[in-house]
Amino acid sequence: MLKCSTLMCLSLVFGQAHAAEQWLLTADLWGNPVYGTLTLTSKGDNLSGDIDGDKLSGHRQGTSLTFESTDANGAVYHYEGKMQDNTIEGIADFPDTNHPNVRVKHAFSARKIATRPEGQPRRYEFMPTHYSNLFDPHRTPVLTIWPGDTVQTKTIDSGGVDEHGVTKALFGNPQTGPFFIATAAPGDTLVIRINRLRLNRDYADSLDAIVGRALGARFATQADELGKPVRWKLDRERGMASLETPTEHLKDYTIKVRPMLGGLAVAPGFGSAPVSTGDTGRFGGNMDFNEVVEGNIVYLPVQQPGALLYLGDAHALQGDGETSQYALETSMDVEFTVDVIKAKSIAMPRVESPDQIMVLGQAGSLDEALRSATTGLIQWLQLDYGLTLPECAILLGSAAHYSVPNLAGSSVGVALKLDKSLLTMPRLQ
Repeated sequence: MLKCSTLMCLSLVFGQAHAAEQWLLTADLWGNPVYGTLTLTSKGDNLSGDIDGDKLSGHRQGTSLTFESTDANGAVYHYEGKMQDNTIEGIADFPDTNHPNVRVKHAFSARKIATRPEGQPRRYEFMPTHYSNLFDPHRTPVLTIWPGDTVQTKTIDSGGVDEHGVTKALFGNPQTGPFFIATAAPGDTLVIRINRLRLNRDYADSLDAIVGRALGARFATQADELGKPVRWKLDRERGMASLETPTEHLKDYTIKVRPMLGGLAVAPGFGSAPVSTGDTGRFGGNMDFNEVVEGNIVYLPVQQPGALLYLGDAHALQGDGETSQYALETSMDVEFTVDVIKAKSIAMPRVESPDQIMVLGQAGSLDEALRSATTGLIQWLQLDYGLTLPECAILLGSAAHYSVPNLAGSSVGVALKLDKSLLTMPRLQ
């Protein structure tokens, strides 16, 4: 069945018995597109398989298809459609969401997902031509990739400017993507290995601001002195940043860059409208966490078929909190590899470095974000290392590291970090 609370992928088999193809299924429920996952195998004219774990049966005649599934509560879902080229269109007959004894017809369609290429995982070079200012589950994917595949791509800066200084998108953290990761489904965890982040231009932009959350009342009368643009020179060969027009006191100020991605997200789940690329949630988003750097691994909970991965808002450098409202905003060359952990869902974004495990809590207040980060790390220690709650308390009380990655957005972020060298027990998964 195609449930309003879940989104699903579609695998169909036509022609060769027991061969599988993958499709993305969309049902129009009262004007709302809902996506889903279906595995359907053909043996002769008979169809079998499941929809989101619910067994189904059916048949085909030429290009016409009919099949039905029954969920755990005994509700039956019917589908009738026609296949043409790489699409299917038809009518689905579902129980009414409020009156189970009433049947309602809905249009549905499906598009074929590329078959996984034979051989080893692939490397792709994707050069974006358009960008998204929303973390949007309805946006057409720019590329379909598979677990183990690697992508080389580019981002533009938060103002929409590319490596050549040309405006290519609306300001507000425009993102590259989304990338559709085949086999990823709601309830899975997406693994993003950040292989390479490289500055691709010689300047970055920031402000001399201090966000209101960080500025004490005694400086309120001086606030009109803040908020002016700041241009930074980036020495890519030396990996250093310096001010283009420094004041006398900062004329010798230089600092080592540490390229990072401020934006990294999967599409939010059913029931959530597309989210601004300035916002955050358990799907990731505008996290502005300065540990999303080359060599680290980011884990995000999959909430849509294919996950729909977005990335952008590159920073040459950012201090904890992004207290200047904008970090050293720039464009960047990015290389990442994806993987999928099946049937394991995490509550909030995780980051793993060679030396630490980290959980990012994001909420409307620092108190809520701190609770979220602490809860998330305890869950990680319990599920992956088998620790009891008292054992977690001992570790956190003696060795926890808290930081405040983001104060500049509508929500704030608190990260909790733990050194992996302390985790001498075997990792369970």
